[in-house]
Amino acid sequence: MEQRQWRKLNGEKIRRPIEDEVRAVLVREKEMGHQLKVCIGTDSQVKGKETEFGTVIVFIRKGKGGFMYIHNETTKQKMNIKQRMLTEVAMSIDVAYGLCRLFTLYNVDMEVHADINTNPSFKSNDALKEAMGYIMGMGFAFKAKPEAFASSNCANKVVQ
Repeated sequence: MEQRQWRKLNGEKIRRPIEDEVRAVLVREKEMGHQLKVCIGTDSQVKGKETEFGTVIVFIRKGKGGFMYIHNETTKQKMNIKQRMLTEVAMSIDVAYGLCRLFTLYNVDMEVHADINTNPSFKSNDALKEAMGYIMGMGFAFKAKPEAFASSNCANKVVQ
């Protein structure tokens, strides 16, 4: 997986490759007796001539809260809503694909969340079928709004 700058919610930068950080998290959490689920999602916000993307890896400790890692990137490329939604999905899949071997090895369930509305009256719905096919075709569990909290809530907060 391409080297990206990841950080924790408190702003602390992750100094090692995200794969190494995630492996350490999985070992630590297992030793602490926590059962984990991971949700990966991306959201974006158009800001003038730029679009900012925020991708999150959300670790949920079943019954005991959670935490997340964040990556932001910005592009000046113009995109319509459907292109932007599918770019978000591609970014999430890229991260999920790079980490899925670890999640399988440590028996951790993972979902990819898409910030796409299932209601056809919303513009983002135009990308729903492609996004669902892309995510599920890669073998990942898929969630869209309103269940896609990793993208709709967590990633949304980091691009607002």
